[in-house]
Amino acid sequence: MVKEIARKIKIPEGVSVSLTQNLFTARGPKGTVERKLWYPGIKIEAREGEILVDAESSRKEQKAMVGTFSSHIRNLVTGVSDGFECKMTIVYAHFPMQVKVEGKTFIIGNFLGEKKPRVAKILGETKVKVTGNEVFISGINKEDVGQTAANIEQKTKIKRFDPRTFQDGIYIVQKA
Repeated sequence: MVKEIARKIKIPEGVSVSLTQNLFTARGPKGTVERKLWYPGIKIEAREGEILVDAESSRKEQKAMVGTFSSHIRNLVTGVSDGFECKMTIVYAHFPMQVKVEGKTFIIGNFLGEKKPRVAKILGETKVKVTGNEVFISGINKEDVGQTAANIEQKTKIKRFDPRTFQDGIYIVQKA
């Protein structure tokens, strides 16, 4: 009994994909994203309106990589058609934080009264916007958006204080 492990990913209208050697490229209304996808025994084929990811054998590692690659491709296609957004909220009870974006850095000033500002990296083509006590992160690459949000959240991680009392920080509230 041979199990079917191939996965099909539908390509929405307005999105074009190409596969040259191991480089997968998706182009859409929001922009272009590229990703190198290669694993021994995994085949990726671009067909009419869909992409087929299949394995040469039904070994456990190859089955897992078929699922991983299909998720990566789905995220790339979704990113260039709809994009990804993340909403964060700024919480402080003791010292008001000053946050600003300068180029590819997110600067957090006066966190718990510290003199030196904390700096988080903004990855790739991710856009960060601060309005009041909310931070909006958007982009076409899901990994860059998520990692930028994680960088900001980690920079406000509290050490040497009781986290039940000092709940100050910037926290992820919503991912879309």
